[in-house]
Formats: sequence, structure tokens, C-alpha cells
Amino acid sequence: MQYRQLGHTGLKVSALSLGASSLGGVFHEIDESKASEVVVAALDGGINLIDVSPYYGHYRAERVLGRALRQIPRDRYFLSTKVGRYGEKGVNTWDYSGRRAKESVCESMERLGVDYIDLIHVHDIEFQASLPGGLQKVVDETLPALAELKAEGLVGHVGITDLQLSNLKWIVENSPEGLVETVLNFCHYCLCDDSLADNIDYFERHDVGLINASPLSMGLLSERGVPAWHPAPQPLVEACRRAAAHCKQRGYPIERLALQFAVSNPRIPTTLFSSANPDNVRRNLQFISEPIDWQLVDEVKKIIGDQQRVTWANT
Repeated sequence: MQYRQLGHTGLKVSALSLGASSLGGVFHEIDESKASEVVVAALDGGINLIDVSPYYGHYRAERVLGRALRQIPRDRYFLSTKVGRYGEKGVNTWDYSGRRAKESVCESMERLGVDYIDLIHVHDIEFQASLPGGLQKVVDETLPALAELKAEGLVGHVGITDLQLSNLKWIVENSPEGLVETVLNFCHYCLCDDSLADNIDYFERHDVGLINASPLSMGLLSERGVPAWHPAPQPLVEACRRAAAHCKQRGYPIERLALQFAVSNPRIPTTLFSSANPDNVRRNLQFISEPIDWQLVDEVKKIIGDQQRVTWANT
């Protein structure tokens, strides 16, 4: 496993990290009894960053992860969670107020069974863009509240997450220097969309560490194909399906190529994937330990063709 500095946080994180959204049953029903095995497989394989959110499974992921972490020494992992996006009984809710952010961190620590969060993110800021106060509320309220928790020693570092790179950059540009320490962006450094690469210089100039997420682009880059809820436009879905079939014909699963590509850029410190299956965790760790077939990368990108960098709205 390679380890890379996460911006100026001082955290040296594994090139591949574990996202715990699957532990909340976000994508399909799970066997919670395997959660501990998932976490142990990740840590034993060299992963040292685990990311979660109260939104995943509407608090379920944090509770399941918390139970899995009980027997694991706290110094074996860095823990990341989020504020701002929530939900109850299948209904999404958002609250980016400073008061709710502080409450949320304390609630997350209780569910996770820890007294310290290494990294706290404001979750999916684009939703606040359409709420009263717009993105400015994140700058004026959410981030300062989290900075207060950092000063109190409850959290180590503060960041933001979003699908839209433009929103992330807006917050960085309009916040006091150093307030945003990390950004988590998904589906923008993968085989079908590598636009995050165009923004690395920008984030490095602002001393912001990068976290890449969803190397399979939420299932686009998989033999199983996209779930019914996937928001990608149909031409992109079809292009990725052809690319997956091509990789299968070559005897090289597109999941393997996608994972290898996602961790290949040393300027992107870490890439998050999620699974509730310990065998998948071990498989992905094996994938990234193997050399990548760059010729196949070129072939896949040609197949995807004019659908490269086609994106969609967050849901």
C-alpha cells in the first residue's frame, strides 16, 4: 500500500480508503454481521482512512461502523464523517446551520463510539446552493462552527464534499485561507471522467488535500452495470457498458482497471471505495497491488469516446 500526504493536514493516508456508505445498506440490503470483517480486511490490507456520514442509510452506516470499530485500537485508523445532509425514513433532509453542524458532530461521535473525529466534511454543499443563504451560508456558518470544534479538539481537520467541482472551488475561494483543508469529490477521477486532474494545481495552490471517491463511477464502470437509480444520461451508460464488455473479453475486469486507474495519480492522495463484502475489499486491495494495463486504459477511453467527462446533477 502506498501512503500519501493529505494536503497540509499532516495525515498520511492510504492510496485506497474505505467508504462506509455500503454499511448503511445504501445500495442493497446487507449482512451487518460482516461489518467487522469488512473493517478488519481493510485495515489488515493497509487502509487507514474510513469515511462515513450520518446520511448513509439515515444514520445506520455510522451505527454499524461504530459497532465494528469497538474492538479496534483507535490509533489504527483515521475517521472521517460529515454534517449537513441527513434523512429519516427515506426522506432526505438538509441543515447547514452552525448549530446543527455542532450537534451533528457530537451525535456522530456517539454513534461511532469515539471521542475524536480526524476529519469532518460539510456534505454535498450543492444542496445548500438552492437553500436560503446559498453557498455563502457554508462559508459564514457551517465552516466556522466546525473550526470552533477543531479549536476545542473534537475534530482534527475540516473539509467539504460535492459532485460539482465548481462549487468546491467557490467555497475555497470565498473562505478564509486555510479554513478548508480538504475536498472530497466523486466520479471525477475515473475511466469515464478525469476532470479532477485539471483542478489539482488549483487545490494544491490553496493547500487543500484531495480525496477522490467512487472509482467505479457509482457502478457505471462495472460488469454488473448501473443500478436503476443512477442519474447518468443513457449515452454514457451505453458507452460504459461497451467498455465493460471489452474489458471482459480481454479477461481483465473493468473493476480492476478502474481501481488501478483511480489510485495511479500520486497527486491525488487517496481514493474511496465502498463495499459491505469483505471479499470485495480483499479483491480491490489485490487489484491495486498489480500493475495497470495502460494500453487497455487507452482502449477503454476510446470506446467511451465523446461521453468522456459527461456528468450529471447530484441526487
